[in-house]
Amino acid sequence: MPSEYLMQIGGIVKSKRLALGLTQKELEDRSSVTQSMISKIEGGSADNVSIEILRKLAKALECVLVDLLPEEDKGR
Repeated sequence: MPSEYLMQIGGIVKSKRLALGLTQKELEDRSSVTQSMISKIEGGSADNVSIEILRKLAKALECVLVDLLPEEDKGR
């Protein structure tokens, strides 16, 4: 079962991707993160999301890594 935290990160990634008008495949092309992994992240079911993967996604989504984290983590 997906954790609440991973689901929050997945929702943020998906929201940012859609705001840029990108498909998962287009995000794969921009980030070098596989479409399968992007799908798992967005669905909250990826259990091995590294900082490196989040860094690649952030760059491709034209944001900084911290923007992919839930709000409660940004003030810490």
